[in-house]
Amino acid sequence: MKKKIFNLKFLIITLLSIFVIGLTVFIFGYNLIFNDNFTTPNNEKCRIFIRENDNFVTLTDTLFAKGFLKNRKNFENYAQIRHLDDKIKVGSYIIKSGMTNRDFFNIVCNGLQTPVQLKFNNIRFKEQLCGKISQQVNIDSAELINCLNNSDFLAKYDFTPQNILAFFIPNTYEVYWTISAEQFFERMNKEYRRFWNDERRKKAEEINLTPVEVAILASIVDEETNKKSEKPIVSGLYINRLRKGMLLQADPTARYAYGDFSVTQIINDYTRIDSPFNTYIYAGLPPAPIRMATIDGIDAVLNYQHHDYIYMCAKPELNGEH
Repeated sequence: MKKKIFNLKFLIITLLSIFVIGLTVFIFGYNLIFNDNFTTPNNEKCRIFIRENDNFVTLTDTLFAKGFLKNRKNFENYAQIRHLDDKIKVGSYIIKSGMTNRDFFNIVCNGLQTPVQLKFNNIRFKEQLCGKISQQVNIDSAELINCLNNSDFLAKYDFTPQNILAFFIPNTYEVYWTISAEQFFERMNKEYRRFWNDERRKKAEEINLTPVEVAILASIVDEETNKKSEKPIVSGLYINRLRKGMLLQADPTARYAYGDFSVTQIINDYTRIDSPFNTYIYAGLPPAPIRMATIDGIDAVLNYQHHDYIYMCAKPELNGEH
């Protein structure tokens, strides 16, 4: 009888132990999988970047240092148990408060990136463009400048290293952070073809200019005035000069030849600089844009104001108006 009672107690204790262990494992697993383990300032969405040289340790350090992880050990245990610590993918990801470990690893292990807003404007030189692009996406600026200086590469887009700034339409574009240099150029080509639709091309033909020549003239107009309402007037003035065979004598081209863009007043010495970009010396348009033309500038040329003006004078305040 005593032996039966002992066996029963042993069975009960064993079952209770199994239950407790099972419950502990369940709670542990539940916490790893289903409990939220992420927090962000003011519950706002935050962006993180995983780069080529990052690994699980550096990623964890970053998340913890930024205060995104509530429980670091919990995060590490989940990754190790699921064997996910070597499966994270390069990319730009959004995290938010309330995310679980499973939510996070589902995103970064499957490369479910959130696109970035790529912006560029007010560009004078190719190097400046490369710098702005590389700051916003995962493309090395040296790789970009190599593409921009590669005649064979640019030929398939019908551009040259000299006139390539006319290829880019300054705007905001939604792209993946991991976009490659080649993908970037393909995207810009698509945007260029979309921008230069039949309507714009027809208007360019009507003023006997190619899209590249329109961009060149627009780049001068953009530098000549900072007032949007003046741009169609200034465009008309330069078109009048072109049609009359006059020198454009555009101050921005003399400043470009001089190379100091802080200059606000052009003196005679600048106008005598021997450069193909100096329209005080060479007739017609310069060989390439003197900056990346704005959309407003391009449309101002295409929709120039018809008038008889061939001269203009800057306002004495030198505020960009005439």
